[in-house]
Amino acid sequence: MKIFLCCAAGMSTSMLVAKMEDTAKEKGLECEISAHSISEFDECIQWSDVCLVAPQVKFKYEEFKNSAASIGKGCGLINMMDYGMLNGEAVLAQALDLYQTHATVEK
Repeated sequence: MKIFLCCAAGMSTSMLVAKMEDTAKEKGLECEISAHSISEFDECIQWSDVCLVAPQVKFKYEEFKNSAASIGKGCGLINMMDYGMLNGEAVLAQALDLYQTHATVEK
């Protein structure tokens, strides 16, 4: 599964990406996780399975969610507390839920 986190500049979220990667490794999950700025959304949504939007750019969430849905992809808003606490386990679980829910809808 390919997950990308969308934030203001693509840098602050890299710490959360590392926590998510650690959790995925512990659980034996094959995931590619990366962080990108909002300006890269249109490109990144093409190759990803799921997009998670960071709280600091939630003003773009509805637009991104609709755009992702139009091409059959999942998009969610990261919980502010999980983001702030760098809770990689919770954010990875959110991405997995989005992916599984969307995959079920597709079938």
